Amino acid sequence: MAEMPVLDDRRARLRTARLYLVCDLRPGGRPLADVLAAALAGGVDIVQLRDKQAGRDELLAAAAIARELCDDAGALLILNDHPELVPEAGADGCHVGQDDMEVPAARERAGADALVGQSTHFPDEVAGAGNADYIGVGPVHATPTKPGRHPVGVELVRFAAFHAPVPFFAIGGIDTANVRDVVAAGARRIAVVRAITEAADPRSAAAQLRAAVELEALDGRA
Repeated sequence: MAEMPVLDDRRARLRTARLYLVCDLRPGGRPLADVLAAALAGGVDIVQLRDKQAGRDELLAAAAIARELCDDAGALLILNDHPELVPEAGADGCHVGQDDMEVPAARERAGADALVGQSTHFPDEVAGAGNADYIGVGPVHATPTKPGRHPVGVELVRFAAFHAPVPFFAIGGIDTANVRDVVAAGARRIAVVRAITEAADPRSAAAQLRAAVELEALDGRA
């Protein structure tokens, strides 16, 4: 049997992903390897390294740690911004914001086999995101990781459930206390930061979040 092309394989894994972790190089003030190992064991499918203060060498060193852990867990590794570092980091793709660069430009820099994700905050951005491989929809709730960004609530999640042209991840202030409301609005994939990075037990937090999403996916509504 012929091996699946790299990009097709990555897109297939993306479609089945449920839990996406965004973290900096010292998540929750703890060593990256410690938090990622626990989070991946708890069910994280995708890890995004996002650290606006990190330099190129720091980011690549962290990516090497994350790449090994993601490989062991069968998870995807994404870099926030920096599409030009994707090949060197051995990452599966990059993520860009609306004000960073256009998706085709990011794809050109990251490579033809790289995934490219994009943040969306309004219905027109969601509906018009067909050039991306996936989108983040939010912030659903106010969050200090996106200062100044007005929360969109679950209304945009409901819109995305019917109109997103690619897989979407609800993001923004989602935690174990409110995840079921987001799932009820139509999210079948979620992305989190503090709910895992600041949890006393990242593995348990990840497992609880994933279970909440999978409950709906197993009902055949993925």
